[in-house]
Amino acid sequence: MDAVRAVAEPRRREILRLVWDAELSAGEIAERFDVTFGAVSQHLKVLRDSGLVTLRREGKKRFYRADHEALGPLADYLRSMWSAKLDTLAELAEAAEQEGRDHSEGASP
Repeated sequence: MDAVRAVAEPRRREILRLVWDAELSAGEIAERFDVTFGAVSQHLKVLRDSGLVTLRREGKKRFYRADHEALGPLADYLRSMWSAKLDTLAELAEAAEQEGRDHSEGASP
């Protein structure tokens, strides 16, 4: 599977985000999802076969990290997508905070 098709799946994009700057074990990745370990393992296999993550074995554990170089131009796209989502989240949080202040200012003592 090519890299673009691999990252088209939302869970695989989320896995990439998790291992973007930090190496995580398969178990640490799996515990962040509401699907089986087997399902996460399949996503990791697709990412690994596409060359988007590196695998390091230590005993029985497997550790994954995003391979920024292999992602090529996709790396910039993913960074901008995640940045835009964070900007949107920050705007929503600020709006909710302002709304809370507006309601408390209008409340009678």
